[in-house]
Amino acid sequence: MSHILDIQNVNKTFGGLHALSEINLQIEEGTTHAIIGPNGAGKSTLLNCCIGRLVPDTGTVTFNGRNMIGMQPWDINHAGMVRVFQTPEIFPDLPLLQNVMIPALAKRDGTFKFNPLKSLVQENKIRDEAMQALADVGLDGFHHQHAGSISRGDKRRLELAMGLVQHPSLLLLDEPTAGMSRHDTNRTIDLLKQIKERGMTKVIIEHDMHVVFSLADKISVLAQGRIIASGTPDEIRGNPKVQEAYLGGAEL
Repeated sequence: MSHILDIQNVNKTFGGLHALSEINLQIEEGTTHAIIGPNGAGKSTLLNCCIGRLVPDTGTVTFNGRNMIGMQPWDINHAGMVRVFQTPEIFPDLPLLQNVMIPALAKRDGTFKFNPLKSLVQENKIRDEAMQALADVGLDGFHHQHAGSISRGDKRRLELAMGLVQHPSLLLLDEPTAGMSRHDTNRTIDLLKQIKERGMTKVIIEHDMHVVFSLADKISVLAQGRIIASGTPDEIRGNPKVQEAYLGGAEL
């Protein structure tokens, strides 16, 4: 299988803290790759290096054959790598529908501004796509409600819809089920399985092992800024080094 994302020898320090050390990671196209590890292991820092929010001290991040180092976050987004953040980044004063339409319009126009010169037919197409994305995450019945008024779990699903509507080649999900009930978590698992059937590649950071083992084709484990293990879910589940670093010796 081809690698849609290839991370080579990435290092990142903050003062004297080595947040990432010699990270080498390949993401195969069409797969779901989970990154797990204790708090402070460097998981979110790694995603930030991929999307241009942070620049690694050394190393390369190659997406679809193109080096992303030095590119602006919005250019990386337009190249097809979309991130859903750990803390939802939404427009709280706007209705859910407009929240989802804005990234769809930005993907089309290259700007987050509405363009009144575009034809009504085109805008209706974007609206229909946004409503479908809301329906995919179970929020279409709330499309007129302001985003700031919904629950944290629903905000996570809203931001997922904002990512899906852009039709990314690679979707980076930072704890996509945080704040959700078990029922909503299982619905999100089912949705992400459906997305995989469409061929979309996903990288998931997640602490909920039920989510990880339900979705991942491959798992990489970060501890103290280093990848200490990579493998299939069965390989990771039985790895004593992972059990020690992640759960203090308890079995996954």
